[in-house]
Amino acid sequence: MRILGLDFGSKTVGVAISDPLLITAQGMEIIRRESEDKLRKTLARIEEIIEEYKVEKIVLGLPKNMNNSIGERGNKTILFQETLMRRTGLEVILWDERLTTVAADKTMIESGIRRENRGKYVDEIAAIFILQGYLDLLGRKDI
Repeated sequence: MRILGLDFGSKTVGVAISDPLLITAQGMEIIRRESEDKLRKTLARIEEIIEEYKVEKIVLGLPKNMNNSIGERGNKTILFQETLMRRTGLEVILWDERLTTVAADKTMIESGIRRENRGKYVDEIAAIFILQGYLDLLGRKDI
């Protein structure tokens, strides 16, 4: 079994995949979106990944405000969740992604990645943090 982690943004979707034992998350790619309103190619690529890796579940980062409310980006993510469930037939778990982009940026700084190059990786690294958080929860629950 593998789980897919997604960081859904207006221009990109960061993608991470679990190992078969559900212990670690690895970055895969960043899907570039042509337009915020067009999802066909994005969904097609996600479906290819699901088929290739035999993914059985998806963890989707849910952007929340610091006061725990859900804003416009969060509402768009919930609509994307519904579309993913309908298209793939898989369970799509929403995962609080507050501060994952901050953590991803901090990780890149500590790794010595130059400021001008960080934008190339931030969404993929955020997807890793989202998925790894969920995998860590599974490990603690011994599921």
